[in-house]
Amino acid sequence: MFMPKLRRATAWVVDFALVVALASALALLTFHRVSALVTDVPELATRGGLDLLTSRGDVLDASQDLGFSLWNKSVLYVEQAFGLLVLTVFLYQWACLALAGRTLGKALVGLKVSPNLPRKVRAARRAAITTVADVAVYAVACVLLMEGQVVLSVLVWAVAVLLFLLNALPVLSPAGRSLADRVAGTAVTGIRLSRPVATPLVRTS
Repeated sequence: MFMPKLRRATAWVVDFALVVALASALALLTFHRVSALVTDVPELATRGGLDLLTSRGDVLDASQDLGFSLWNKSVLYVEQAFGLLVLTVFLYQWACLALAGRTLGKALVGLKVSPNLPRKVRAARRAAITTVADVAVYAVACVLLMEGQVVLSVLVWAVAVLLFLLNALPVLSPAGRSLADRVAGTAVTGIRLSRPVATPLVRTS
């Protein structure tokens, strides 16, 4: 009972490590995009000068508008990164399940999703639940926080934790089926390796 749960946990760690690596790459890319806003001096200088000339002496409002513009662009870049993260995780889960019936993590520890998922709709259903439980709701909570919706962000964060637990804890039950398994009508099983059959020796006279 313990080893199958350990193998499945290991598979999840491997798959989630890929998600973390992707998130780190997107974070680095977003940081460079936001930094480029500040270093794009000609554009900012032109807009700042124009705002100053049309402000009729109200320099504070002119600089405030420029600051809001930079902030809105920065938030947009972060939202794009979260959106790309969620989309990529879904496509990874869906493609692996639809084509091979298992993700890279499950393949490394000898697990597969049973029955096989030849139907793209069933694979998409399982991939969607896994993506929502692992990253999508957390991404929404972070975006809401950046938008200044602190209370709503905390509520969505609580929902994200609840969905994660609902998807993960049932794996420890005797049935061993996660929320994604139950929605998609699947189960994670071990791969049985066929033993080689010894060829009898033929004696020649």
